[in-house]
Amino acid sequence: MNADTSAGPPAGLPSIPAGPPLLIVLSSPSATGKDSVRELLLAWRLPAHFTVNVTTRPQRPGEVDGVDYHFVSDADFDRLEAQDGLIERALVYGQRKGVLRAEIEGPLRAGRDVIARVDVQGAATLRSMLPDTLLIFIAPPSLEEAQRRMQTRDTESPEEQRLRLEAAAAEMEASKSFDHIVVNETGHLEATARRIVEIIAEEKRKRGSSH
Repeated sequence: MNADTSAGPPAGLPSIPAGPPLLIVLSSPSATGKDSVRELLLAWRLPAHFTVNVTTRPQRPGEVDGVDYHFVSDADFDRLEAQDGLIERALVYGQRKGVLRAEIEGPLRAGRDVIARVDVQGAATLRSMLPDTLLIFIAPPSLEEAQRRMQTRDTESPEEQRLRLEAAAAEMEASKSFDHIVVNETGHLEATARRIVEIIAEEKRKRGSSH
């Protein structure tokens, strides 16, 4: 993980109002900082349940099973699908990813907000199931910057990078259907995360007043 998870919430961070539980979806192209934003929100101890997705992709250096992802085999993934244990699933760059049904439905029933990270297709799927879902797209400053970040982290082959960049252009177009778009400027991760907290607080306040 990249964010400093030992840090507490910064001064002036808005508090999240009480109200009906909300599903918040964070989505972004590859190498845009979605995972780093999530880590920072976790470090700030937001009063929400953060889903841990399942994936068949190999575990990267520094990742922790059960914290960053649940790393599973194809057989395990098949079992989850057969048991209707996934509320959303997708094949992403040849690897299977999904969101556990219990990770969303359980906390929402208990009255907790839920923060999930999925791709744009997954976001559309979750909104079709739960129309009140709040969709937040984290965008790179440019596709060129996304490419530079991808090359810097060096976790994909050149062919994988090419495929991810092609997908990024389509994802940027699909982001027009999201409720909010937040640009993650290079070197300004905290400002990006703070803006997302502000959006969540604004939406909770607005939706709470309508009930």
